[in-house]
Amino acid sequence: MTTNHSASRRPDGRERDELRPCKIWPHWTNNPEGSVLIECGGTRVLCTASWANRIPSWRKCMGWVTADYSMIPRATGERNAREEGTAKNSRSQEISRLIGRSLRMAVDFKAMGNNMVYIDCDVLQADGGTRTASVTGGWLALREAADWALERGLVEEDFIRHQISAVSVGVTEAGEVLDLDYAEDSRAFTDMNVVQTESGEFVEIQGTGERSPFSSSQLSSLLSLASKGNKELRQKQREAGK
Repeated sequence: MTTNHSASRRPDGRERDELRPCKIWPHWTNNPEGSVLIECGGTRVLCTASWANRIPSWRKCMGWVTADYSMIPRATGERNAREEGTAKNSRSQEISRLIGRSLRMAVDFKAMGNNMVYIDCDVLQADGGTRTASVTGGWLALREAADWALERGLVEEDFIRHQISAVSVGVTEAGEVLDLDYAEDSRAFTDMNVVQTESGEFVEIQGTGERSPFSSSQLSSLLSLASKGNKELRQKQREAGK
């Protein structure tokens, strides 16, 4: 049986369907082939894309995209031990896989040729939605790397086929809401991450009833909120990429 939650005001005063202020800075650092700083409210993530003229040994005549996610030690209120080498915690591994899966949906691997792009997402400051910000910023970094390769004749055609963004939604004391910050996420009844393409098609939906189950009508409402938020985020991507 689904618990009813009486609607109340969100902690930061936003409307239920309102994104946090989002800023995206392209070409943030000089060395990577793609580099983006994305800020969603209090969350800040540096996303870089590194080009490599090789592919994994198990790939045959087509490219690949892989992703890695981590948080700097003081991204949160208290210092966490730095993750070193392959000693990733299970959360970071799971988020890395989500980012990789999401961004691979953007790519035509045959058009990439025998090339690979590494996406690295480093959370500088965490206030909820770090994985979705990583997907949104990571796509633009991947876009920059594709443009870099095209300009240098490393690929014959653009291998980016889809624009990808991601946003969180959830059920809180305020009802169904868009783009949860940490204060909301830590007390949410339901938490969900939604990845979509430029046409609104779904790439991935991760949803959990954290404190109570959710109904089909709530699910429909959450997906509608996510679609609205992702549409706005894709516009932010386009504006930053001009």
